[in-house]
Amino acid sequence: MRLGLDVYGGDFAPQATIEGLGLLLPELPKDDCVVLFGDKQLISALIDIELIKAGRIEVVNAPEIIEMGDSPTKAFQSKPNSSIVKGFEWLKSKKIDAFASAGNSGAMMVGSVYAINTIPGVIRPSSAVLVPKVNGGNTVLLDVGTNPDAKSDVMYQYGILGSFYAEYVYGVLNPKVGLLNIGEEDKKGNLLVQSAFQLMKDSPDFNFIGNVEGRDLFGDKADVVVCDGFTGNVVLKQIQAMYRLMEKRGLLDDYFRTFNYELYGGSPIIGINSTVVIGHGISSPLAIKNMMLLSRSIASSSFIRKLSDAIAHCSQ
Repeated sequence: MRLGLDVYGGDFAPQATIEGLGLLLPELPKDDCVVLFGDKQLISALIDIELIKAGRIEVVNAPEIIEMGDSPTKAFQSKPNSSIVKGFEWLKSKKIDAFASAGNSGAMMVGSVYAINTIPGVIRPSSAVLVPKVNGGNTVLLDVGTNPDAKSDVMYQYGILGSFYAEYVYGVLNPKVGLLNIGEEDKKGNLLVQSAFQLMKDSPDFNFIGNVEGRDLFGDKADVVVCDGFTGNVVLKQIQAMYRLMEKRGLLDDYFRTFNYELYGGSPIIGINSTVVIGHGISSPLAIKNMMLLSRSIASSSFIRKLSDAIAHCSQ
């Protein structure tokens, strides 16, 4: 398998990405290759040349950088030799099986939608994160920021996207899908959630269990929780903030340590024709390693093929 990594992605790049590469390689099969996108001269000075000779690393020269403050759409046009643009070119031409970056998330979304394209029938792709459950396992939460103004038909498709992601990447059989709301009753919530509920109830496309509340994210009630991107991003940032507060106050136990973003690496873009993972801007070497392992897990599963089949036969 060939995994693409944006060496310039993240606040601490390229040091963090190169160090993350060092943590990653011992955990990959010997015949896997990591394709690095960035300034070839700089990268060559930072890595062991023997890894290139052994075929474990390939370097693609991409000296331009899409900065965090750059306009994503304009940057794709004005910086054709950037690490992100080159990464998507290779992914589109199937020279790599997955592409990951902790860089400009807007540029990663632009590349996902316009270079790779959405799966036919998918209205809007989504980003997802894992929320640790108290009794083990994780809840898939989506969307967490890709579509702040989602409509009810998009929310319905999130149920499909999240269900197949939980099943084929994490092995959850017949995942329980819940709709995030301010109460469990059928008539609760704003107009968007009420409309989405009407579409999702009795769905033949996934195992819908009804409305769930924020407190249910950490239990076994649901395996997948669907919400609009605005709500999901607020929930995600609140969880991250609580983890940091508890860390600073010395209140972490074994369970709360599982909330460390470094253990998960990044968020996949679900609903596109290939594997793309976006890492946190402050990604450490450990986060970079886990971002790449996540991209490999998705690329090596049958997730995208199964999802494509499901969307093609979707009832909505």
